[in-house]
Amino acid sequence: MMIPAFLVLLACELGGNALRQMLGLPVPGPVIGMAILAAGLAIRKAGPSPRSSIAGSLELTAEALIRHMGLLFVPAGVGLIAEIGVLRSEWLPIAAGLIGSTLLSLAVTGLVMHWSIRRRASRRPPDTVHGLERG
Repeated sequence: MMIPAFLVLLACELGGNALRQMLGLPVPGPVIGMAILAAGLAIRKAGPSPRSSIAGSLELTAEALIRHMGLLFVPAGVGLIAEIGVLRSEWLPIAAGLIGSTLLSLAVTGLVMHWSIRRRASRRPPDTVHGLERG
């Protein structure tokens, strides 16, 4: 039951990598693959039978992968240990990049939230109490 779901996940990842290669996109292939998967699931959900066997199988497979997510970080940790010399010699640019990208992402997230809250508030009708406008 999990094998078809793994095949779907693999096909989406490979399709994303192929699209990235063919179109020269600056986005990682697995990210494109996840967008393909999300679009496919959204289209299937909008169709006549939203609870298909593959969707249930994907859900079970995703839950199993999430349960064992800690194991997926082992290769990254081994890579860090293997490149400890580079980390020691280039710690300043790495730290600056980490701090800078974190601050930039926080600022962008805050601005987008501020913009979306203001836009949503401007679309909402005025509050009323017993038919009278308040405000």
